[in-house]
Amino acid sequence: MPQGELEGCAPPHLLIISGVVIYKITINTTLEERMAVLPEAAERAAWLRDRIRYHNYRYHVLDAPVISDAEYDALMQELRALESQYPELITPDSPTQRVGGAAQERFRKVRHSLPMLSLGNAFNEQDLRAWRDRILRLLGGDEQLAYVVEPKIDGLAISLTYVDGLLTVGATRGDGEIGEDVTANIRTIKSIPLRIPLSGDEQPPARIEVRGEIYLPIAAFEELNERQAAAGERLFANPRNAAAGSLRQLDPTITASRPLRFFAYAIGLVEGKTLRTHWESLGYLQQLGFPVNPDSRRIEDFEEVLAYCQEWMTKRDQLPYEADGVVIKVDSLARQAELGVVGREPRWAIAYKFPAREKTTRLLDVKVNVGRTGKLIPNAVLEPVEIGGVIVKQATLHNFDYVKSRDIRIGDRVIVKRAGDVIPYVVGPVVDIRDGNEQPWVAPTHCPACGEPVEQFDDEVDVYCVNNACPAQLVRTLTHWAAVMDIVGLGEKQAILFVERGMVRSIADLYRLTPESFFGMEGYAEKRIGNLLSAIEASKDRPLARLIAALGIKGVGSVAAEELARNFRSVDELMAASKEQLEAIEGIGPTTAESIVDFFAVPANRQLIADLKELGVRTERKPEESGTQTSDSDALKGLIFVVTGTLPGMTREEAEQLITSCGGKLTGSVSKKTSYLLAGDDPGTTKINKARDLGVPIIGIEDLQRMLQQHSG
Repeated sequence: MPQGELEGCAPPHLLIISGVVIYKITINTTLEERMAVLPEAAERAAWLRDRIRYHNYRYHVLDAPVISDAEYDALMQELRALESQYPELITPDSPTQRVGGAAQERFRKVRHSLPMLSLGNAFNEQDLRAWRDRILRLLGGDEQLAYVVEPKIDGLAISLTYVDGLLTVGATRGDGEIGEDVTANIRTIKSIPLRIPLSGDEQPPARIEVRGEIYLPIAAFEELNERQAAAGERLFANPRNAAAGSLRQLDPTITASRPLRFFAYAIGLVEGKTLRTHWESLGYLQQLGFPVNPDSRRIEDFEEVLAYCQEWMTKRDQLPYEADGVVIKVDSLARQAELGVVGREPRWAIAYKFPAREKTTRLLDVKVNVGRTGKLIPNAVLEPVEIGGVIVKQATLHNFDYVKSRDIRIGDRVIVKRAGDVIPYVVGPVVDIRDGNEQPWVAPTHCPACGEPVEQFDDEVDVYCVNNACPAQLVRTLTHWAAVMDIVGLGEKQAILFVERGMVRSIADLYRLTPESFFGMEGYAEKRIGNLLSAIEASKDRPLARLIAALGIKGVGSVAAEELARNFRSVDELMAASKEQLEAIEGIGPTTAESIVDFFAVPANRQLIADLKELGVRTERKPEESGTQTSDSDALKGLIFVVTGTLPGMTREEAEQLITSCGGKLTGSVSKKTSYLLAGDDPGTTKINKARDLGVPIIGIEDLQRMLQQHSG
């Protein structure tokens, strides 16, 4: 009988939950009826707790769920219903009890069973060799030691105490001897088990203290700061500060809203279990259900330890979390005890620190640059500071809203970060040391290069100069035009030269060049001039979609340009289109439609089109160009793709065209709606990390081609 029918015919004192019949508590329920059903309800609740713990482990520790979110939610809903009907069934380790209780007034102090030590630092290979030689001398010879190494996560150290398998206390490191009781907040972190072991096959130790690191993944940190900025709240300087601030909230519900993660890295104290090595300890922690860093490794050759450190220094930007070094530990616990501790640092472990990528310096001024698309980008002028071996004098401030939301002022002491090879950027000000002489920065209302009013589109933080004749944009505009219109011989260096000599003041001037224009220019012989002018002349007859894409309208790339060329026979028709007409076209959203209308509303841009027509550039669709949208197949229909990186054997434009021609759609950022992230070489780490966090499949060009071949077959 279907569950709904069974529920419909059940007596008033019965409740059907997931096909299990239990008594419903009502005013008329007798004590005898309640006591009769309690064993069944207790058995079901125990089974649900066990299942939910298992699926939490699969999802939050192994990152390999085996049921859907809906199925998981159904289990939780059933357990909550049971515990609501029978409050006596609620246990401290129940998954329903992860978040609960009122906010605390302060944190209770906790003394650690064993001190939580800090690590000594090594900054180069010589320091590491000196540490190895020192411990070998202390051990009395040339003993062959094994080591355990792992990336040093930049998070917050934590101690977790379990008694008879139940989490009883979670405490911060504090001063190493005494920390703060943050148990209520620890319980909200789903990668930390409330009861161990995960499997009921083994008895838990009578008492065990697990030590590890609480951290915030980089992608989650960026999203948290976006939410903070949107709410007008103070931003976090880095993931470590965000993790620490989240864990030390007096209200556990705030901690629960932050996606904190945990890695176990050591056992402080354990009763009833004998362990001989640190590597064995990590295996035991995994057996109990704790997440352990998968990049940990046991190494017997010290030269391989050095290689591991160098390897992870180059791979640090590929990690989904911030790592500021590598931790090296002697594997043997007996040797650890023999080496002992000096001060607050163990002799048997050391941290190899990566070069700093974050420093503080003084913000002297803010200058605004204008990009090819007209975007105004504020850049910080800094007191020179060395970061990661590079002297940094300037750093990006991203956009005007970034400066405003972080209240960055001229004269501030600011945190500057340089991650990998990317342009340094200002994280934010050090507010606590302001002396009152700092001055708020006033964003310009007009383009600093051409004086035209700037514009900010709806739902965007960027500010633009929409004057296509803006001199600051001209070099980048020329380079973009030449690339899209396939003008061989015209690159960035040539564009700079032509602009500096006054030969080209707009795109139209390219088509006014003659052999005489190059008179006296070094390196321009007759053959080179002839080839360049021939390439410029040939570009007059490119397809309409190429011309539209070459104009550099914000939001209009090759795919959008193809759509526009299918729907409009000429640039004149496109110029006359309304925002509503444009929005009706597949793939053209409100923001892009508005940017098209705004672009052609600028007199200089309309004049450019008139000049190009007069100079013989074709602005109409060729007869052989199709005016209706066609599709090679529907192999990718309903799928949404994001493309990142350099694709082998295919340009990004070609890949995007392949996707759209087969019915797929393209977006610029990864979200829950994304079907696939198509990644090539040197992909964007933000997109990769977000795809991993959201469970979006990451594929290569071969995978895409295989999908199409399978559909064809």
